[in-house]
Amino acid sequence: MQRIVSLCILSLLLFGCSQEQPQQTATITITDMAGRTVETPIHPEHVLASGSGCLRYLTYLQAQNRAVAVDSAETKIRLIDARPYAMANPQFRTMPLFGEFRGHDNPELIAALEPRPQVIFKTYGTMGHDPDELQQKTGIPVVVLDYGDLGVRREAMNNALTLMGKILGKEKRAESVIAFMDAHIANLKKRTAGLTGPTCYVGGIAFKGPHGFRSTEPGYPPFQFLNARNVAAPQDNSVPLRHADMAKEKILEWNPEYLFVDLSTIRAGTESNSLYELHNDSAFRELTACRQGRIFGVLPYNWYTSNHGNTLADAYFIGKTLYPTAFVDIEPATKADEIYTFLVGKPVFNDLSKAFGDLAFKRLDPSVIHIGEKGKILDK
Repeated sequence: MQRIVSLCILSLLLFGCSQEQPQQTATITITDMAGRTVETPIHPEHVLASGSGCLRYLTYLQAQNRAVAVDSAETKIRLIDARPYAMANPQFRTMPLFGEFRGHDNPELIAALEPRPQVIFKTYGTMGHDPDELQQKTGIPVVVLDYGDLGVRREAMNNALTLMGKILGKEKRAESVIAFMDAHIANLKKRTAGLTGPTCYVGGIAFKGPHGFRSTEPGYPPFQFLNARNVAAPQDNSVPLRHADMAKEKILEWNPEYLFVDLSTIRAGTESNSLYELHNDSAFRELTACRQGRIFGVLPYNWYTSNHGNTLADAYFIGKTLYPTAFVDIEPATKADEIYTFLVGKPVFNDLSKAFGDLAFKRLDPSVIHIGEKGKILDK
């Protein structure tokens, strides 16, 4: 009996000791997209997504519930917003802060977070806080990602999702997201293969803030997917610029048959937005598209960097506008919600369009649309 009691006491002591030992977390050593070697926990449950678009990718991978804090871009109160991932996750607005937007992380705020982040994912590593310095100050692995885009930098986007998925244990979801985008792009290209559509131009695209009508993307992905005749695209087949402010004289010379207005331009205010310019500039009013009423509103391409869901949704609307017979089976708003549901978990097209005065995927008449300060639509 004494022997049994002694064994029981020994077992309890050993059990107690084992409970007090810190658990060893499995790690993986990776090379991030800045070429840095980083040892990071595998399948972390608590993370930060720092920099433009990083939380968007975390949401695409269905891991947004692992974020323990957000940057200031998520908590700012805005009159209008165009980020489907944020609209689908209103909880981001009330989460703790770890720093300012565009990667300006605050090590002191990060150190005070509970639970403590195990990994910091960081897009645009050269912006804001230096990744090596941030890792040294916080003691938390920092993994730099190259955000990429759906156009000429598609490989970078795929690699970012793949690396993030590998660390998070979301490899299958990363593969599904990439395949989803591949399938839609292939579908768009197939529908328009061999077709010659009208000339077109998209103006008002945001780039680190709102812009007027001269602001465009020579390599605008929706036009690329549709084999559209983008007048701003390089004619020598060179790699197009990501962003450009076109000379007014060039737009007048090109005289595109269809105009698309990126609705982020509304934030430019009363007299700086594209719609104001198209109505009040006598030269722009002479454009064929203006005289014949072929001006259409599309969802913002850039809003805290590129919105891939908006890009795909816009492409279907633009396709139906330029090539109606090739898209006769497509209802753009419905298609948009299919895309948002897959990428961010909710159909948010109505909320997005409402934020922009229900001007998305509509024919626009600049003479009756009046924009107030900070993008408030006064009349339409």
